[in-house]
Amino acid sequence: MLKNGILNPQINSLLSRVRHTNTLVIADRGFPFWPMIETVDISLIDDVPTVLQVLAAVRQNFQAGQAWMAGEFLKHNHGKVRGAFAAALRGIELNYEPHVEFKKRVPHAIGLIRTGDSTQYANLILESA
Repeated sequence: MLKNGILNPQINSLLSRVRHTNTLVIADRGFPFWPMIETVDISLIDDVPTVLQVLAAVRQNFQAGQAWMAGEFLKHNHGKVRGAFAAALRGIELNYEPHVEFKKRVPHAIGLIRTGDSTQYANLILESA
């Protein structure tokens, strides 16, 4: 029995299949469903869990080299939210691009973890190092 770290078996299985330069999406509650991508939906209620909570758990045992977010995130969120994401992604090269371009990366991901986050454009793509 697992005693610490990520307890969700589907997330553990998904993470164990991410290899060098593969990507993983952590998405907010409104992110579209992608039928061709394995999705682990852990949304419960508004903002439970959040993208930042999932990111913190994933980063404990996941080496990311790059991350992408939609540029619209910067326009639709105040400094405190932007700062929290920057702090959570510290040490990872963060790239912003138009949301339309961001979505073009999604089909190439190994999987997607959907959260209950209501932060606008809180979606991110992590590339393993």
